[in-house]
Amino acid sequence: MRVVSLVPSLTEAVAATAPGLLVGATAWCSHPADLDVVRVKGTKNPDVPAITGLAPDLVLANEEENREPDLAALRAAGIEVLVTEIRTLEQAFAELERILVGGCGLDRPRWLDQAEAAWRDLPAPGSPTARRAVVPVWRRPWMVLGRDTFAGDVLSRLGVANLYAGHADRYPKIPVGELLAAGPDLVVLPDEPYVFTPDDGPEAFPGLPCALVSGRHLTWYGPSLAQAPAVLAAALRAAHP
Repeated sequence: MRVVSLVPSLTEAVAATAPGLLVGATAWCSHPADLDVVRVKGTKNPDVPAITGLAPDLVLANEEENREPDLAALRAAGIEVLVTEIRTLEQAFAELERILVGGCGLDRPRWLDQAEAAWRDLPAPGSPTARRAVVPVWRRPWMVLGRDTFAGDVLSRLGVANLYAGHADRYPKIPVGELLAAGPDLVVLPDEPYVFTPDDGPEAFPGLPCALVSGRHLTWYGPSLAQAPAVLAAALRAAHP
């Protein structure tokens, strides 16, 4: 089987399970670091002719990361496209099995069992002691996690309640003054898609604890899920004013 992945998380998932299947991936597919496949531009602007030229049996996509017109063009070329929807941890585990076992015809990988086990004993979301947080994912303009996001669900299982989880938009644009006025106890700053750093982000939230977290462990659904609870929990504990 020949597989092209248009989603960094799914690229890593296939590469960790059966790397010989991958023939193409986006320029944003950074894991594993030694991945040697044809690059087909980005998630939002894939090179459709280059993908069709690779003659894949399957293209892996995601309803949030990839655009429907591009996927429709691939289908029109006679290529099977498997589109995932992942907005909760449970969906992530189910979709990973669907892709790897159902789509690629592989045995269920051990790392997927390890990832599920890593999250199994954590408290259920909605703890009354959860820290109220805002979670920016961009600045200029400021954008934060809103409703129905995978990252928001992940944080909820680590004792972090997203203050904008009830917003009408999934990634609302909120001025920083409004973010401060919402009364957060914590600011969570991932290093992707915007690369927040100790010198770029925390200064906008004076006096508030800011947790600088790994975007890969917060937003990727793949082998990184096995380490994500420990990695993210450590970053949240390390938050300081």
